[in-house]
Amino acid sequence: MAYTAADVKNLRERTGAGMMDCKKALDEAGGDFEAAVDALRAKGLAAAAKKSSRTAAEGLVGVAVSGTKGVAVEVNSETDFVAKNEQFQDFVRKATEVALETGAADVEALKAAAYPGGGTVADTLTNNVATIGENQQVRRLKHVSVTNGVVVPYMHNAAAPALGKIGVLVALESEAPADVLEALGKQIAMHIAAAFPLALNADDLDAELIARERKIASEKAAESGKPAEVQAKMVDGAVAKYAKENALLSQLFVMDNKTPIAQVVEAAGKAAGTKIALVDYVRFQLGEGIEKEETDFAAEVAAAAGLK
Repeated sequence: MAYTAADVKNLRERTGAGMMDCKKALDEAGGDFEAAVDALRAKGLAAAAKKSSRTAAEGLVGVAVSGTKGVAVEVNSETDFVAKNEQFQDFVRKATEVALETGAADVEALKAAAYPGGGTVADTLTNNVATIGENQQVRRLKHVSVTNGVVVPYMHNAAAPALGKIGVLVALESEAPADVLEALGKQIAMHIAAAFPLALNADDLDAELIARERKIASEKAAESGKPAEVQAKMVDGAVAKYAKENALLSQLFVMDNKTPIAQVVEAAGKAAGTKIALVDYVRFQLGEGIEKEETDFAAEVAAAAGLK
């Protein structure tokens, strides 16, 4: 059965596959359009499975807020180019909204949730991998909420509304007016984006991080040659300094570099005539903690096209 250039065009539009893939599928299907669609779907899913072994360290962070709750979701891709793709951006935005609406507790729960328009989040993600041609992964999510107050979103280096490279959520518990809390929350969110706190307070810092800092401080103190009791004080002082600099509430506010965040919140409460409590936050920076894989993109493209 013969086929035309229009058939190739229609197959590309129907499946999102590349031109050469569409021509090959029509050749193998003897010009049968529906058989070619099925073949491309099968190959696309197989390609998606193969691509899943490649490092995905680019992508986007999405944030969404509704009333007293909010969520941040990170979805990774292999290249920044895909992060600018409207299909990818739409997926991150909708997946984040689904996470907020369903309260999905983790990535697996989110992937199993229904996606707008049909299927699940996982189904749509697999289809995107096949049609866009890069590995994509929902990496993590985190919810925050308050009983009475606001959750304030902030996106640093926004690529589109509520999408970008560093997503922040600030949870403020208070009976203060919403506009007061929103203004305070945005200032704190900008601080969080810049200062990279590791926990809300010192007690919440990872025990392994504290142990590592204590070990480093102990080695430095030992090199001083001072008495053991002095070395012990040096170590305790170094660990306390580390905790102070990395716990959000004790960090110095980036806007004046002298006032601890806890005092900034306290002062805002006094000005509003009611207590304000900073109870939680999220800071997702795209790709943090992922070891990126160096690839020869041009070579991959040439190989896919059958070129030398």
